[in-house]
Amino acid sequence: MLLALETSCDETGVALFSEEGFLIKHFLYSQVAIHSPFGGIVPEIASRKQLEVLPSLVRKLLRETYTSLDKIKAIAVTFGPGLIGSLLVGVSFAKALSWSLKVPLIKVDHLEAHLRSIFLEKEVEFPYIGLLVSGGHTALFLVTSWEEYYLLGHTRDDAAGEAFDKIAKLLGLGYPGGPFISFWAKKGNRKAIFFPRPMLEDPNYDFSFSGLKTAVVNFVKNNSSFKLEDICASFEEAIVEVLVEKSLKASKELKIPRIVVSGGVASNFRLREFFFQRAKEEGIEVFFPSPEFCTDNAAMVGIVGWKKWQKKELASLEDEPYARAF
Repeated sequence: MLLALETSCDETGVALFSEEGFLIKHFLYSQVAIHSPFGGIVPEIASRKQLEVLPSLVRKLLRETYTSLDKIKAIAVTFGPGLIGSLLVGVSFAKALSWSLKVPLIKVDHLEAHLRSIFLEKEVEFPYIGLLVSGGHTALFLVTSWEEYYLLGHTRDDAAGEAFDKIAKLLGLGYPGGPFISFWAKKGNRKAIFFPRPMLEDPNYDFSFSGLKTAVVNFVKNNSSFKLEDICASFEEAIVEVLVEKSLKASKELKIPRIVVSGGVASNFRLREFFFQRAKEEGIEVFFPSPEFCTDNAAMVGIVGWKKWQKKELASLEDEPYARAF
């Protein structure tokens, strides 16, 4: 079997795959309650908690699947990008297990894992446009095969999920911001306030959300009479429209009629609704993983790790984790 580990940010994930590449079981330990009082992730707290819970989470996984360590024949782990302290916890644990069990170590890129997460539930034809949208990343990729994917564009400043968090904090809604914004947005008028759609008309595939964030900040400072739900709905609509239209632009210009959306923000109700509506109008297929596979998780690491294991793309104990993607 293959054991997969994910510790790129504050989540701690473990997953077990069969030799044939099927997900047997996975667990995810969330630190949302721990970091909520701070309004964001505190890196040192995140890594210390992962150091505490990772061994017990692996033991729980083995116990509940009636699996012993001698049945583990490969270990896949996220090497980056992410918080370097958190990555070191997972990579060090994986290296120690790999060395002690004398089994292969497999290096998985966190962004690639998100891009492939759809294959946990369905087969999607290559090539496809991959939109990765989360708290740490917002980027468009051309995915041509299991081995190759190419960056088309990415955010020049805030990621979409980061913008959700910052505006939620501004409005006093709590952390993480996405679910709170979405909750209030469902009650509001999406056309009540027109916020800018940054870089929507630019010829490239890059994103930028800092200007939109500033526009909301200025609006809140200068207007006391507007409803919270209208601000949330109008702000959410601006982000969603940019994400959808940029993805459709890439799909049409590159003549690839398939889009796969992944990452934590892919769970957003309005993003899914808008995407399905516009994709249908344009004759383009759009795919979303189930919410449990949108957030950071070890299952997506395992599906990529299993493919690399089959192709003997193995890592060395000398390989080091990396914090940055681009």
